[in-house]
Amino acid sequence: MSRINKSALPFASPLEDSRLLQPLLAAMTAIDSADIAIGVSGGADSAMLLVAAAQLAAQTQQTVQAVHVHHGLLADADAWAAHTAQLARDLGVAFHLLPVTVASGTGKGTEAAARQARYDAWQRWSQDNHCHHILLAHHRDDQAETVLLRLLRGAGVQGMSGMAAQTQRGALQLYRPWLDVERSRILAAAAGYEAQTGWIPVLDPTNLDAKYTRAAVRTLLTPVLNTRWPQWQGNLLRHARVMSENTLLLQDLGELDLAHCQLTPNGLSFSLARWRELPRHRQANVLRQWLRRQHIAMPTEARLNQWLRQLREVHALGHDRNILLQHQGCHIVCRQGQVQLQMNDGV
Repeated sequence: MSRINKSALPFASPLEDSRLLQPLLAAMTAIDSADIAIGVSGGADSAMLLVAAAQLAAQTQQTVQAVHVHHGLLADADAWAAHTAQLARDLGVAFHLLPVTVASGTGKGTEAAARQARYDAWQRWSQDNHCHHILLAHHRDDQAETVLLRLLRGAGVQGMSGMAAQTQRGALQLYRPWLDVERSRILAAAAGYEAQTGWIPVLDPTNLDAKYTRAAVRTLLTPVLNTRWPQWQGNLLRHARVMSENTLLLQDLGELDLAHCQLTPNGLSFSLARWRELPRHRQANVLRQWLRRQHIAMPTEARLNQWLRQLREVHALGHDRNILLQHQGCHIVCRQGQVQLQMNDGV
């Protein structure tokens, strides 16, 4: 394991907590690129991730950049962006402001729409700037909240595994090195940094506004759980690890079944007849794994069941009706006995 070198730091007031620095150092060292970015909102979590990454950059011989998504939802958003830019300047780190428009009327709520806008902005920025590695500051408390929310929403096995330490969206790689770190450690580091430098993290009022789902969990449910079941976070995270292992088993089975279905070398089509030979519960898993290979978001259970019904009923050669299943900017069609995925470019 790499050791942390505290000498020759690019700025004053280094972080000292090895529980914060060590997993970040491991993540940065594993990234095969000289350029990495930190998604920074200006809150304590992401700000300390940026400080720690800037502290380690000389050791890993990488260039760190700060990427701030401006959602424009609150009156203080401009001030937060300027405040975060000041932190980046203090650290000698390039700062990139990404204004976005959060879609309304989607039926998914403001939180989900803002999250989608944020991920889309990161993806566009990574392509434009040829920087395909972004680190995020999600921590242990965030992970526990995520698993609890997904449990309440009835998520499946993959959803119950929580946030992954590394995920991919097209060419963009997202890393979460602090998923095993308690937020109390991050807040302690932020307090120490403030005492030494005077820089104060942004406080987003929506994080405590119970009209937002995650904030409702944080302000209404979490205090009760902490009092009645003090170990609830650890229990949920153990459950998430088990679900993560089960997810890998389902993916392995999906790969075997895709091979049975004669998946084409480009991964975009497979045999409808061979797919129908599989037990019904494995047919659904094949579709999920097929989409996962192309980094396409999973459909809802209702939509997946609709696909299953149509694919089971269509003629074996796929030409007795015009199946056109639309999802995430792509189409699923049946042609000449093949289930085919057509991307936006018409592949």
